[in-house]
Amino acid sequence: MAAFRTLDDLDAGQRVLCRLDLNSPVEDGAVQDNRRFDRHAETVSELHAADHRVALLAHQGRPGRDTFVGLEQHAEILSEHAGVDVTYVPDTYGEEALAAIRETEPGDVLLLENTRMVDAELPEESPETKADTEFVRTLAAEVDAYVNDAYSAAHRSHASLVGFPRVLPSYAGRVMATEYEANTAIAAREFDGEVTMVVGGTKATDVIEVMEALGDRVDTFLLGGVAGELFLRAAGYPVGEDVDAELFDEQWAANGDTVERVLEEYGDAVRLADDLAYADADGDRAEIGVEEIDTKETDFLDVGGSTVAEYQSRIHRSEAVFVKGALGVFEDERFADGTVGVLEAIAETDCFSVVGGGDTSRAIELYGLDEADFSHVSIAGGAYIRALTGQELVGVAELERSAESDGD
Repeated sequence: MAAFRTLDDLDAGQRVLCRLDLNSPVEDGAVQDNRRFDRHAETVSELHAADHRVALLAHQGRPGRDTFVGLEQHAEILSEHAGVDVTYVPDTYGEEALAAIRETEPGDVLLLENTRMVDAELPEESPETKADTEFVRTLAAEVDAYVNDAYSAAHRSHASLVGFPRVLPSYAGRVMATEYEANTAIAAREFDGEVTMVVGGTKATDVIEVMEALGDRVDTFLLGGVAGELFLRAAGYPVGEDVDAELFDEQWAANGDTVERVLEEYGDAVRLADDLAYADADGDRAEIGVEEIDTKETDFLDVGGSTVAEYQSRIHRSEAVFVKGALGVFEDERFADGTVGVLEAIAETDCFSVVGGGDTSRAIELYGLDEADFSHVSIAGGAYIRALTGQELVGVAELERSAESDGD
């Protein structure tokens, strides 16, 4: 377990600045509800119940993108999930924000404006530099403590994530603590039985990093998605090439030699798809065995039924299963068999399980699976990959540094 303090260590009745990650899809200007609100609601409601005066920080989108909007809608959605009135303040650290913070009563919860509307927020700079920004110095002077609950952004050295722990007593929120413990379990826990990892998605570099970092901890890697097809190419099959979608050739040029080396090094632990699925002339799902492919003439959008059955069998006899990335284009029901099939197998198996990486966890909700059937469903993407591969998360490191320095 990380050596940071949590809400259990935070005295009641303080002025608290709390960083969440409420970054969400935006469709036609409407912010979409998602599991991040539900997860962070636990921390918010707990801070409210302990009579803290709470000012929340969060980001949405990036400047110049359609998703770069204010947080008024986020306050409404979070209020519903937390069962607490969350007051939106259209200012981050100016006079309006400072006045609102000073006027809070015990149990009040504010949501300040999008941190990425602050110039000092985004540049990746050292925690020392961020701590010395006007943004951090101004807000820190108004509160007693800082809580970081934004695990999914903990790999970013942004002001609201790494500056405040340098100048305030700092604590991990419930999402931060839970995500960290679950996502580092593959390196920190001992498992007596088989450890299996389902690895897919669109980025070969992610798969390579995971396999190289965890090769001595994982018994079997089950591959799919774009990355899995690139590994099939490395194994000599005529796939993993661009047809309509430009997903393969550029990655192969950059990583082909490394994919071949990793496949050779970890070959005994790697299971590749026996068959692949595609859309036939009528738009229906069709499948073909990889041994039957002479040349790639269409895009392959999922692993095939034989592969799904084999992967499910391996999962059923595993003690621990970790998922990073989808095995197909699961958003299209025709090509969800691989991703949903392994998730269903995990749900049926009495094993320790962590599902994360990009949008993979969204398939659980999309296809009506019960989140309670998994040990942990991560809301993190980049931070999940970094945790799996043993890379430092600067936001976590700053919480640990704060706990250590305050204990001196």
